[in-house]
Amino acid sequence: MAEGSREAAHELRPSEAQVRYLTRGLAEPGGKLPLFDRDGREIPKKTIEACIAHGWAEPWIANPMKPDWLVCRLTPAGYRALGHPVPA
Repeated sequence: MAEGSREAAHELRPSEAQVRYLTRGLAEPGGKLPLFDRDGREIPKKTIEACIAHGWAEPWIANPMKPDWLVCRLTPAGYRALGHPVPA
């Protein structure tokens, strides 16, 4: 992605589903994002991939038991998109 495109992507606002997903990382160590919603349903892969594409989340840890699961964490842009300060 070109630098100008990346900056434009960071100015977009997350959708309601993306905000629900990203907000869960605010209370977790290292900004770890969930694999499942509060009702126990798997977070849709398209939600996770969209957050990664916008730079709000990044892949973090590979899960050897379930390599198809995307274990991610919030990025500084993700904190900013939610209106929260980036932790030190």
